[in-house]
Amino acid sequence: MQPHSSSLPSAERRSQAYALAASLPHALWRGDTLGSHAATSIPSGYARLDRELPGDGWPPSVLTELLWTQHGGGEFRLLAPVLSGLSQAGKTIILLAPPHLVFAPALAQLGIDIRQVLVVQSEKPADRLWAVEQVLKSASFGALLCWLPQARPDHLRRLQLAAGSSEGLAFVFRPSAAQMESSPAPLRLLCKAHTDGQISVEVIKRRGPATSAPITLSAQLSPVITRAIKLSRFPNILPVESAHALDRSIPAATAAGSRVPSLA
Repeated sequence: MQPHSSSLPSAERRSQAYALAASLPHALWRGDTLGSHAATSIPSGYARLDRELPGDGWPPSVLTELLWTQHGGGEFRLLAPVLSGLSQAGKTIILLAPPHLVFAPALAQLGIDIRQVLVVQSEKPADRLWAVEQVLKSASFGALLCWLPQARPDHLRRLQLAAGSSEGLAFVFRPSAAQMESSPAPLRLLCKAHTDGQISVEVIKRRGPATSAPITLSAQLSPVITRAIKLSRFPNILPVESAHALDRSIPAATAAGSRVPSLA
């Protein structure tokens, strides 16, 4: 008969605990190490960022909350590497309620296949939440990018549960002030764009120890945006022509139901 665990030396008990943790990598993790996910993470395209993310990349089947100091500060540039790879593989990229006009040439120059981009317009917060939840319940998307500045913790909890049944990436954009609120999202990043085109990212919540400091990523502007900034009298106002805007958009009421699979 084996001795009871309480009668074993502390070093041996610790060794057994570590062995148990190693045998259950997705269900159990130690606070001093990065956790992992049951599904395979997708590399972010930035080696420094991947080292800070559990699973070495963006995790599917969960909410990833990106908190920005301002809208349009670099959301697409930060996600361009992963969105490019997904769209080139034929996966649908869904943009739900973007706060500004989507500039198609800039996305194309970031390597994103705009034929795979679907824009869903919705003005009412309740409609946005409903559309996000329905999209998450489908299996027809590669990545969902949604802007939910007014979402409450209970709303996000519902969406996190829905994300568990999906296989795509789900990014929720919220203002930086929301960092003080509780959130069920297992991964939260505080992002800030700099005037030189770089983006600082601080992981404020993850399955693992806290990060020591923000990291700076070289997420360069696309040539068309760089040229537009140089031509504009006001560097924060870009001359966007409506002819270049993505026209592959549908209302929220028809975006998230059974029609979504046919759009992939």
